[in-house]
Amino acid sequence: MNNTPSAVTYSENIFVKKLQGYFYLMKPRVMILVIFTAFVGMMLAPETIMPINYFYVLLAVTLGAGSSAAINMWFDEDIDKSMERTKTRPIPLGIISKNEALIFGILTGILSLFVMYYASNALATGLLLFTILFYVVIYTFWLKRSTSLNIVIGGAAGAIPPIIGWAAVIPEISYLPIVMFLIIFFWTPPHFWALSVYRFNDYEKVKVPMLPNVKSIADTKNQIVYYTILLIILSYTPLYSNLIGYLYLIIVSILNFVLIRSAFKLKKSVEVKDQPNAEGLRFFALTIFYLFSLFSALLIDNLILL
Repeated sequence: MNNTPSAVTYSENIFVKKLQGYFYLMKPRVMILVIFTAFVGMMLAPETIMPINYFYVLLAVTLGAGSSAAINMWFDEDIDKSMERTKTRPIPLGIISKNEALIFGILTGILSLFVMYYASNALATGLLLFTILFYVVIYTFWLKRSTSLNIVIGGAAGAIPPIIGWAAVIPEISYLPIVMFLIIFFWTPPHFWALSVYRFNDYEKVKVPMLPNVKSIADTKNQIVYYTILLIILSYTPLYSNLIGYLYLIIVSILNFVLIRSAFKLKKSVEVKDQPNAEGLRFFALTIFYLFSLFSALLIDNLILL
């Protein structure tokens, strides 16, 4: 899961500025969807845990996501400082050193596992560990700089939080958390490819093999449409669970109409030399709204059924 950075304003106070640096090191805007989807996974589970443990589980997910982000920034410092999208991150600006970022990432990762094990069970803890390692080792260290499938395969890390949330309440993996995983997994490529269409020059400059650079922008737009159609089909699979009803069907159908319409609008858009494609940014923003709204619909529908 990702987001576009805006210009970050840092405090003039050295201590506050350092704290801000550590905060932004955890990619807080990316983290919001991670926490929310984990929360929905917990709430949809047909059992309950102690109220305080819901907080601890979400804290563990937050720390785990922050750990992955910090190590990602540590490893990608060389390309982050050259990209418009990432040059205001704390390491390129010198607010946080690479060593500080690495130590912070390792410590928060370890702490997240202790908190998760304390608040839940071995399955949820194991899934959290797998997610951190997958994002760091498989995506950051290997896939991101080696293949245009980086986002397709690497998206698995961002898709696991609802399963973690569910497993923290019920130590098992069943139908509904699996389809939530699949929805996020197939949401990730069109979400991020839209950003790569918008930021085409950024990725080309640092030689990161995003799909527009390896294939073409036209091919990327086609892939966005194909994956959007798959996503729309998958968005109806939660209805096969007896925990989800017709309110979700109505909401997700409206969302799907807006999403596919926007995908075709992006496909038909025309690039202007040396100018970013604004339709890519619009579709990117819409996908964030789409996923948040879809998971909100799952939650609201489930609460009404109860």
